[in-house]
Amino acid sequence: MLTSPANDAQGSTPFVVDLTGFNGPLDLLLSLIRDEQLDIYDIPVARICEQFLGKMHELQLNEAAEYLEMAARLIRIKAQMLLPRKAEGDEWEDPRAELVRRLLEYQQMREVVDVLERLGEDRRSRFARTYTGQPAAPPPAPLALALGDLLIAVDRVLRAAKRPTIHEVIPRALDVDGAMQTVRAILALRARLRFRELVRDDAEPWEVLSALLGLLELGKRNEVHLTQPRPFADVEIRRESAGEAA
Repeated sequence: MLTSPANDAQGSTPFVVDLTGFNGPLDLLLSLIRDEQLDIYDIPVARICEQFLGKMHELQLNEAAEYLEMAARLIRIKAQMLLPRKAEGDEWEDPRAELVRRLLEYQQMREVVDVLERLGEDRRSRFARTYTGQPAAPPPAPLALALGDLLIAVDRVLRAAKRPTIHEVIPRALDVDGAMQTVRAILALRARLRFRELVRDDAEPWEVLSALLGLLELGKRNEVHLTQPRPFADVEIRRESAGEAA
């Protein structure tokens, strides 16, 4: 049994009882009538009242107000049925009329609910549930740019770009002959010298290269002898004696 008391702070909401098999006292009463195959227009109140009370006791509904109200209604109808009727010919109102009307209305409502549930089941079995993934993101819109805006953007990039460094190359002619004359002049006075003595400390690159080429040319002509005791050591220059190779 499922009991769902829905009382608010003032207690204005009635005590609601919802059963697994019955949706209220009318549903329970209608179920008993169907089980006993009784005529809903001629309900044996005494019999159905006993069965209703027995079902309440079986389902432990002694504290459910709506079920107690229906039980009281059945007992009252049962008592009215036992009262002696008036004289023959007087109009007599059946005390079961109101209960029959409510049962018929509830029966129609249940039939509509059953039809809707069957239609729902049929729809669920006819259309399979499918997974609908997230739609793909739309492609980016094409770039809309006027020619003037494009030129302004290019000018902005060029202004922000770093200007390239331009080196000016000045050609200088090598003075190999002059370097050879300098070496010959020094060796005429001395027997040997070193390469660092041949060039100044502040000599230009072309002067150093001229001195080097001049030494190689003198060595090629067997005029000087060049030696280097170890790698990166200073080159020693000596006058070459006749017949000695560089």
